Amino acid sequence: MSTTAAGAPDAPGSGLVASGISRRFGEVRAIEHMDFTAPAGAVTALIGPNGAGKTTLLLILASLLAPDTGTVRIMGIDPAEHPTAARMRVGWMPDTLGVWESLTAREILRIMGRLYRMPAAALESRVSDLLALVNLEGLANQPSRVLSRGQQQRLSLARALIHDPAVLLLDEPASGLDPGSRIQLRRILRELAAEGKAVVVSSHVLAELDEIADAAVFVNQGRSVLAQTIHAAAAQGRRYAISALDPAALSAALSFRGLQFRVEPGRRSAVSLLLGSEDDAARLLKDLVAADIAITSFAPAGGALEETYLSMDAEQR
Repeated sequence: MSTTAAGAPDAPGSGLVASGISRRFGEVRAIEHMDFTAPAGAVTALIGPNGAGKTTLLLILASLLAPDTGTVRIMGIDPAEHPTAARMRVGWMPDTLGVWESLTAREILRIMGRLYRMPAAALESRVSDLLALVNLEGLANQPSRVLSRGQQQRLSLARALIHDPAVLLLDEPASGLDPGSRIQLRRILRELAAEGKAVVVSSHVLAELDEIADAAVFVNQGRSVLAQTIHAAAAQGRRYAISALDPAALSAALSFRGLQFRVEPGRRSAVSLLLGSEDDAARLLKDLVAADIAITSFAPAGGALEETYLSMDAEQR
């Protein structure tokens, strides 16, 4: 077990744990009795509609906002007792960077490193490595005001990683990124989790979270509603979209099997239906091919986490 200069010991592998967190702003209840766990060595998605309390929770987890009630542990550290030690272990990437416009990307990372008391000898190489990681080497010495929204997001990620934190909190990290940068972001986050970091990602792009996350915590109206692994999400019933060269023959084959389906507007000759499991989907595809239906596409209509979200939303309505 290691101990920092602030005197707070690590609890190896404990990651991030919040229990019974509540926070009000005047008469507005932002979150109430919310629980959240993000284990080390994994990517945990934070999912919920606008106004669900996601950003408030992230600010509390980053120790930038104190809860009214409840407890937070960052690698076993209580930020209320050891705020400096807790913040040294957390990397925070907000949804908007907020840069010093006259400073270059390199200068911003240098300043952040100094704020985290990084040794001067190690800081320059760390800055160069991170600029390379987020593909900003060519813009490293340009004023940050010239950076596009996507480039600022990449700089924000580098800034959050400057002190090699054990816990990484990201609020809408893919916002403004082009497709290539989104793919790179997924790779980086998976590599960070493989290194043993606890990575938390809040995003509205649920299809991307399927590719990044190991588990998800769903929140709504200030409360945690469900914790679910990606494996469990993928194993649940979900809607599949099916297309065939002969749509009429496909519809007849599905009706003959007693399956309820709907025609998908805006998709070429596609129908969709709810299937209970991947095994059910595999059997149906096999049956359709055996019945000589020329299938051109057969795939989930949405991501696994998206299916959970939509199911929960339908239940609450």
